[in-house]
Amino acid sequence: MRKMRIFAHISLDGVISPGGPNENSDYANGGWTAHYRTPAGAAAVAEAQGKNFDLLLGRRTYDFWAGYWPKAGNSPIADGLNAATKYVATHRPDSLEWGPVGDLGANILEGVRGIKSKDGPDLIVWGSSTLTSVLLEQGLVDEVVLLVYPVLLGLGKRFFSDSADPRGLALVSTKAMSSGILMNTYRHVGSL
Repeated sequence: MRKMRIFAHISLDGVISPGGPNENSDYANGGWTAHYRTPAGAAAVAEAQGKNFDLLLGRRTYDFWAGYWPKAGNSPIADGLNAATKYVATHRPDSLEWGPVGDLGANILEGVRGIKSKDGPDLIVWGSSTLTSVLLEQGLVDEVVLLVYPVLLGLGKRFFSDSADPRGLALVSTKAMSSGILMNTYRHVGSL
């Protein structure tokens, strides 16, 4: 059985990042993570992801990444993302061009369960905020890796919605970066 990990860039007050200033017009403070990014931080993220993994992405994240990562040049992060099989939550699987790509099918949760139950590399969820709460509620997530930035943003999309079921997480590891980012890895314990 594959292990599933969620990765997220997050502010101290729980706002998640779209990465760049033009990635998503829903964010008033797009690009807030850029100031804190360093080569050492990128190396830590690449190490945390591992060399061999597959991706589970929502359609918005997939579309944005498909326009960026294939043209990003060689780096451990770009090489890993481009080589990974991308399983995408979408109603338009025939329009997926950035591959290798896999189909989750019409029932996304059933598709995720099927992929997770087979042998293969770990599954990593980046972005895709609409999936994270559902995947945790269904007991499909093994770990959550939060890259916590030393900023307060106030408004913005939250890592979990207000309607998310209470969950227990146990701290597995933490790594402080020179830019002030903390990379915290949590194991999913279950419902409170």
